[in-house]
Amino acid sequence: MSEQSNPTATTDTTVQVFAPDSPTLRRRHRRAVGQFVLCVFVLVPWTVYLAVSLPDRFEARYWPMVWVGFDVMLLVSLVGAGLAVWLRRQVLVPMSFVAAALLVCDAWFDVSLSWGRADVWESIASAVLVELPLAFLLVMRARRVLKISARLAWQRLGLPGEPPALYRLPLFVTLASPGGTRADLEATRDA
Repeated sequence: MSEQSNPTATTDTTVQVFAPDSPTLRRRHRRAVGQFVLCVFVLVPWTVYLAVSLPDRFEARYWPMVWVGFDVMLLVSLVGAGLAVWLRRQVLVPMSFVAAALLVCDAWFDVSLSWGRADVWESIASAVLVELPLAFLLVMRARRVLKISARLAWQRLGLPGEPPALYRLPLFVTLASPGGTRADLEATRDA
């Protein structure tokens, strides 16, 4: 962990940026990266298998239950995101991303399942005019909340200037014991 002192704090506070400099953190980091790599390596052949093995036609017995269930999940995520905005809670960020992902999936399924039929244009219009713009709005709202939160945290830590872009911001930063320097966080911002 790297440490940085905060000269504007009333007590001698230190910022800790969690970097994989301990054996435990390095092991956890490697495990997390390995899990994502494994998921990708499993999903690629699975996708190829589905592409060559799925039938051209399939009749689903519980088709209404599938779509109603999907729309209920979408509704719950949108209500959750709306409540988070109303209550001014950070849970807005994951709820918005979940709702956006479900909206993109809804647009994809609507268009692809109606392809070659007369109602494909309704599905395309719904995707282009409603689902995809709403998904974009939700992602932009969540991104804005993340950026504002990062800026406020950066200022409270007494760090100069603006925080780095979200993709460069360290995953974990905490306040800890006295001592240390600011070089790591400032280097993150300047990189």
